[in-house]
Amino acid sequence: MTYDVFIDGKQYRLELEHADGQWNCRLDGRVVTLDAVITRQNVLSLLMDGKSYEIKREISPTDLHFWVGSTRYAAEIRDPRSLRSRRAEAESADGVKKIVAPMPGKVVRILAREGTEVQAGQGVIVVEAMKMQNELKSPKQGMVQKVEVAEGAAVNAGDVLMIVE
Repeated sequence: MTYDVFIDGKQYRLELEHADGQWNCRLDGRVVTLDAVITRQNVLSLLMDGKSYEIKREISPTDLHFWVGSTRYAAEIRDPRSLRSRRAEAESADGVKKIVAPMPGKVVRILAREGTEVQAGQGVIVVEAMKMQNELKSPKQGMVQKVEVAEGAAVNAGDVLMIVE
């Protein structure tokens, strides 16, 4: 599972994998040893790289905050594969947008070449992962400025595939 996590406005890429009863974690590409236990509702006991933290979650209808000790952090978590995340991204359609691989796989087809005008939600590239083809869509209306990969290329989660401006 790959998530874009925003803490007080700063973006992080979090990759989590559950295997053999433990979590394997990469934060912005760096391996982090992690053990987490929910101790009570909205409270998480976290052991990260040998340090212990108690994290309290505070949810309001519009915001998400976490408390670590006496410090409060504004948080937003986006799953790049979810419709809600794609819609939120499209709403902030100003400037350059990067289309990234949501999972490791292989580029099967490039549907929009450099210089092509695209609409928000239009399919632009197809990535195959675990024998399933996933059509990735443009996050905004604009022009494909750069195609960073070729058909047949292997990609990792988070790799930039295209840039739409």
